[in-house]
Amino acid sequence: MNSGHTVFRQLLQFLPQHDFNLCVRRYRGDYRARSFSTFDQFLCLAYAQMSGRESLRDIETCLNSHQEKLYHVGFRGFVSRSTLADANERRDWHIFQDFGQVLIRMAQELYHDEPFALELDQPLYAFDSTTIDLCLTLFPWAEFRRTKAAVKMHTLIDLRGTIPTYVTVTTGKVHDVRMLDALPVTEDAIYTMDRAYIDFARLHTLHQQGAFFVVRAKDNLRFKRLYSAPKDKDAGIRADQTVALVTYKSKNDYPEKLRRVSYVDKERGKRLVFLTNNFTLPAHTVAEIYKQRWQVELFFKWVKQHLRIKSFYGTSINAVKSQVWVASSIYLLVVIAKKKLDLPCQLYTFLQILEVNLFEKKPISSLVADALKQISDPQDDNQLNLFNC
Repeated sequence: MNSGHTVFRQLLQFLPQHDFNLCVRRYRGDYRARSFSTFDQFLCLAYAQMSGRESLRDIETCLNSHQEKLYHVGFRGFVSRSTLADANERRDWHIFQDFGQVLIRMAQELYHDEPFALELDQPLYAFDSTTIDLCLTLFPWAEFRRTKAAVKMHTLIDLRGTIPTYVTVTTGKVHDVRMLDALPVTEDAIYTMDRAYIDFARLHTLHQQGAFFVVRAKDNLRFKRLYSAPKDKDAGIRADQTVALVTYKSKNDYPEKLRRVSYVDKERGKRLVFLTNNFTLPAHTVAEIYKQRWQVELFFKWVKQHLRIKSFYGTSINAVKSQVWVASSIYLLVVIAKKKLDLPCQLYTFLQILEVNLFEKKPISSLVADALKQISDPQDDNQLNLFNC
């Protein structure tokens, strides 16, 4: 990297500018835009995410304090909070969604051969959602409860690299299981989910699409045991059964056989029961697959703590979705940069270093190396286990 460029500019060099321009043209993002382009808007929101800005006024003040450096970063329009607010309200959020998909494909290619905790030939995904509380007065469209507003961020994580491959934002009132209808399904892939996603009709559709699932069973599951395989008590397996559902509705929704695995987590002393349509994997591997689902919870925790998705710079649904997708894009950009630069630190540490050095003119690799001489990565925080090198 050229030491004459700011850290912010060096980081943006990993962005595929041509693909961004294609997304803008697809939705006519710059139609009748005189001075503040879609890329200017993206840069403002990207800066806000990486530097922890809390409001439009905060973004305007901090960026204009670096006025002489903005042109070299890529800004071509003057930054004002009113112009940015108008762009967030009116410019189609699908631009940032489509560009996020471009970054997802880049990250997946980079992390395709990443070492993984489980020896699996097929892709492994975790699907879950997180709720973001909002003020009902400011966000009346975000239906959740009678006195409370909220949105849900539904996310599919590729567990090889912890890459979000599908993100959608709904009102808090939308039940998680309904999002299985929109889930992009890859044949032969494995999807692991919590018991909130138990809907046998939808799981059967997933099965018919050639994919596998591992879900935690509900306590009131009614079934008939057809066959029991040998169990490995040393591995915590208490039962490995082939079962059929017996209640009228569940039997009609899922007429085929299922595999039921009962497992005892010795570390927590807790018994868990899983359902899957995969009959070839060892029972302890089924349990380990579900344990990997915790990575999506850690992803939500990390994003909420270190990016800006708990407070928003606009109150419309367009502004909220734009901000969520820009936050996802920045996460992906940092993941891509870390991999391409082969940086020997955790993602959390890398983002911390970026946050306080965005306008420094020093190569990123040298900046990280110097910072690592002064600090050591904490090892006792569970949230950091998600990003171990």
